[in-house]
Amino acid sequence: MAEIEPTDADNDDAQPIGELQLRTLAMPRDTNPAGDIFGGWLLSQMDIAGAIICKQHARGRVVTIAIDAMEFHQPVYVGDVVCCYAHIERIGRSSMAVRVQAWCIRQVYDGTRIKVTEGMFTYVAIDEHGKPRPVDA
Repeated sequence: MAEIEPTDADNDDAQPIGELQLRTLAMPRDTNPAGDIFGGWLLSQMDIAGAIICKQHARGRVVTIAIDAMEFHQPVYVGDVVCCYAHIERIGRSSMAVRVQAWCIRQVYDGTRIKVTEGMFTYVAIDEHGKPRPVDA
């Protein structure tokens, strides 16, 4: 399936940063009382996307230790296809800082892809005992 090119002229970020790590459909069960997709659900999708890229880089288990600078730009609606992109920005001894962006393809409208939120997530590689372990830079 081909990616849909963005057409939102007001969006400064015309292209996602990083690689597509997760793609899912926003469902009615994921809504808040106002009928929009609950922010916590979206945050969990982004956390999964960040963990995927970090687990690949670290070649093993990782855990989330921080979420910084979350910005919600647009609501997510039932029926939107949520695409989470991730890019490792910094690698420490055992930690990785990842920029995660969530973009939506608005299926119920015209198929436009727009950035709805982004944030910085920090993960730590851990060993079989749950202790931090080094990762390659």
